[in-house]
Order: sequence, then structure tokens, then C-alpha cells
Amino acid sequence: RAARTRLIWLLYGAMSGKIPVCEKGGGGLILPLTQSEQEWPNILRAALYTIAMIYTFMGVAMIADTFMASIEAITGRRKKVLEQGKLLTKNVWNETVANLSLMALGSSAPEIALSVIELLRNNFYAGELGSSTIVGSAAFNLFVIVAVCIISIPDGETRQITGLPVFYVTAAFSVFAYAWLVIVLAVNSPDTVSIPEAVATLLFLPALIAVSYYADVSD
Repeated sequence: RAARTRLIWLLYGAMSGKIPVCEKGGGGLILPLTQSEQEWPNILRAALYTIAMIYTFMGVAMIADTFMASIEAITGRRKKVLEQGKLLTKNVWNETVANLSLMALGSSAPEIALSVIELLRNNFYAGELGSSTIVGSAAFNLFVIVAVCIISIPDGETRQITGLPVFYVTAAFSVFAYAWLVIVLAVNSPDTVSIPEAVATLLFLPALIAVSYYADVSD
């Protein structure tokens, strides 16, 4: 079985033009830490990598929890406003703006950081890790989280979407994002992202926030 697995990895490396990380001469974003590491038995390396991966996941989870807690503390701030002779308590942050900016940044920070690190290490050439992480995260949000939200509704009860104008805006921008990705990578400049395209893509975020905020306050 070990020989068959090794053969599969070698065939994969031959087809992709890359040496697998676990083979001599191969390397990834971080591993191997030393050249002699590839001389270690595969069972030992698998055990050490598994422990390191679990430890890293625990660290990322703690950092993400702290980050999200700080964002919730920021967006949860309230202020007292005097309107028509009445003292009212209102949120400092608009919920739509908070969800599309700070909350989105906090939940997507790990894959954004991973993609940026890979780009910097690859001299701004996209690799398999960063883009795959972002696409996988989007697919997880689209399918798994939506499915869990639907399944968690008790039998006999229903839920309705509030703030439909904002929902329509974000849905339209989501479809546009995939279409824009096709235009950039397949039509306008195949397999390349130019500086103007990157700047335009970045500016779409404040445009989304502004349009969503207008739809929210106008509803």
C-alpha cells in the first residue's frame, strides 16, 4: 500500500509538473522546515504534522474568537439621541454596514491572510492554496451554512427574510462578483489580474456597502 501511495504521488507530480511536498526535492508554503526532514519516516512526519496542524487550528480559533469578540464590541456600541423630546438609544453602527464590513472582514480574515501570504511568497503569482481556500470558504458558506440555517428551523415554524431590499442588493452583487471574475480571468486579461482590475475589484466593496446602506435606510 505504501508503494502504491508513493507511485500515485509520483504520477501526480509528473502530471502536474511539480514534485509532491512529501518527496525529496518537494516543498510547500512552509514545510519542510529543513532538508533533512524529508529523510524522516513518513509515519513520523504524518504524526508530527497532524499534531502541528491541530495546534495551529486551535491557535487560529482562539485568535478568530478574540477578533470577532472585539468586532462585536465595536459594532454593538450604542448612543443616546434626543428626538422629539424623547431620549432614544440607537446603535452607533448601522447593522447592514457592520455586517458587510467588519463582520465580513472578521469571518474571512484567515483565508484572506493565507492568500496574501502565498502571493507574497510566490512573487505575486497565484498558487493553489490561497484561491482554493477562498473558493472553498465561499462554497461552504453557500451550501453548508444555508442548509444548517434551514434545518435548524423547528417543524411547523417558518422564517421570513427581513430587509428584502438589502437582500436583493447583496444577491445581485454576489452574482456580479462571479461574472466579474470570469471577465477578468477569462476574457479581459486571461490568467492575469492587472492593477486597474484589482483596484476596480477593491472599489466594488465600498460600492456594495454604500448601495446596501442606501437600500436599508430607504426601506
